[in-house]
Amino acid sequence: MLRVHSIESFGTHDGPGVRMVIFLQGCKLKCLYCHNPDTIDTHGGKEYPIEDLVQMAIKEKPYFGKRGGVTVSGGEPLLQSKELLPLFKRLKEEGIHTNIDTNGRIINHFTEELLDDYADLVMLDIKHMTEEGYEYITGQKNKETTFNFAKYREASGKPMWLRYVLIPEITNTPELLHQMGAYFKDYKTIEKIELQPYHKLGVHKWDALGWDYPLKDARENKPEEIDAAVAILKAYFKDVRVN
Repeated sequence: MLRVHSIESFGTHDGPGVRMVIFLQGCKLKCLYCHNPDTIDTHGGKEYPIEDLVQMAIKEKPYFGKRGGVTVSGGEPLLQSKELLPLFKRLKEEGIHTNIDTNGRIINHFTEELLDDYADLVMLDIKHMTEEGYEYITGQKNKETTFNFAKYREASGKPMWLRYVLIPEITNTPELLHQMGAYFKDYKTIEKIELQPYHKLGVHKWDALGWDYPLKDARENKPEEIDAAVAILKAYFKDVRVN
């Protein structure tokens, strides 16, 4: 059984092609800009049998084409890495492309088996390049867990995308962008980096939970700031996209 928050059909922003996106419930981080704060509670959501999810994916398979498939997101999907193994095994048996959207904080033998044998793609969220910034954004310490995760995926030789939220003056500074590029420039498995401009579309969900939204004073990026970030990162990555 997997604890699921919601399921999206025909997703186009969570990996290559058209995808079925399974948003799993539960996350140990509480990012300041989280647009799905209702996925944080590890006791929420609804339990789904693995085979029910597989059959849903099989029904959507005609729409996947050559590039699409199933993405597990969250929340943090690797909190349920043990339960994800039978799901990904079945999806691979059905010839369905698999993708994990993760913050990279969990590395255990279940995660390693997923990364080594069953995850066709990993989309890794880079929260911040400094320890202070990481703790400010996520509420947790030790940014190195994410970088250790990246190293493990790189060693597997299998594809990885990076994701990075651009917040003016917080994550979108030339210094931080150059730092990220320099850190990852020699990675062979990184196919692209996806930049996600900061927005406040999830604020109403914080309000519904009775939570105070901590970035209410942050502003959105100006178009020229996004263009400047792309220009910096193109020196390091072969494919830079803005979502």
